[in-house]
Amino acid sequence: MKNPFSLDGKVAILTGASRGIGWAIARALAEAGAQVVMTGRDADLLNERAATLKADGLAASAEAFDATDEAEVVAAVDRTVRTFGRLDIAVANAGTNLRVPLADHSMADFQKVMDLNLNAYFALAREASRPMVKQGGGRIIVVASMMGQIARSEIPGYVASKGAAASLTKALAVELGEHGVTCNAICPGFTRTDLTGPLQENKEFSAWVESRTPLRRWAKPEEIASTAVFLASDASSYITGHSLNVDGGVVVNA
Repeated sequence: MKNPFSLDGKVAILTGASRGIGWAIARALAEAGAQVVMTGRDADLLNERAATLKADGLAASAEAFDATDEAEVVAAVDRTVRTFGRLDIAVANAGTNLRVPLADHSMADFQKVMDLNLNAYFALAREASRPMVKQGGGRIIVVASMMGQIARSEIPGYVASKGAAASLTKALAVELGEHGVTCNAICPGFTRTDLTGPLQENKEFSAWVESRTPLRRWAKPEEIASTAVFLASDASSYITGHSLNVDGGVVVNA
């Protein structure tokens, strides 16, 4: 019997692949058998990461581009399909956050977050859907956040964009389902990455996270990555339009 979690023969493209959750997802997809096209802005780091995976006998390549540039997204997806002949998995992961008090939060601040956390997701999903529809199937995965369901102060753009990303996933699922394309969102909780390093080092904040989380700890990037493998695989073939919390129970801890 075929392993339903295997991604052998699949081609995946992933934004924000060089760091944190994105890097963990890139490795996990490759370890499951996928050819992974890793994308991001830092060409040197991307190439280094791809080389690391290749050294481990995994299939990976690097595509440096700005996920907020629509033309570059279109070109990157086209190159991927021309190079590998297909596209089976698209993971919209690249994201950002700005912590600024509301009174000082400019429209430019707000728009910068929305451009990467929502608009770029839409562009990747739209372009990835084209070859997937022609193939008769595919997987689109959006990395949203538990902050799309709850909120913290001083991050209005992040909260709004992540909530909208989860809603976008539903719209994609409804439109693409008849073509065999599933669309789901992962909603991570507090996760140990370079981006959250300062928060982890803040003993008061870290203690609050652990007390607020029923599992009493931060998530590891690999725990988010394994969820992405599940949603990319045949094991999740009848799941679409879903936002899966990987948050240690924060959202349900009233």
